[in-house]
Amino acid sequence: MTDARLDVAEALKALPAWTAADGDRPAITRSLRFADFNAAFGFMTRVALLADKMDHHPEWSNVYDRVEILLTTHDADGVTEKDVALARFIDEAAASLGAKA
Repeated sequence: MTDARLDVAEALKALPAWTAADGDRPAITRSLRFADFNAAFGFMTRVALLADKMDHHPEWSNVYDRVEILLTTHDADGVTEKDVALARFIDEAAASLGAKA
C-alpha cells in the first residue's frame, strides 16, 4: 500500500457509506450504530486488530451503541490507499455485526 495522497472525491466513489469529513486535513468519516455496547466494542476490537497490523489507526469515539470513525493518513496529510483499505474492512466488519448507519 502506498502513502500517496488520493483525491477524497475519488476515494469516496469506492466507499458509498463514507463521507468527506470537515476539518483542516482531508479525511473520510462514517457513523455506525450497533445493537448494544458489546456489539460496538466487539466491532472496535476487530478493527483495532487489523489497524495495528497495518500500523494505521483510526480516530474514533464510542458512546454506548454508536461508533464515530474518521480516517486520514497523517504522514500524507490526507486520504491514502491505507484509509481506503481500512474503510473497506470496517464496512465488512460492520455489516457482519449488523451495524446500521
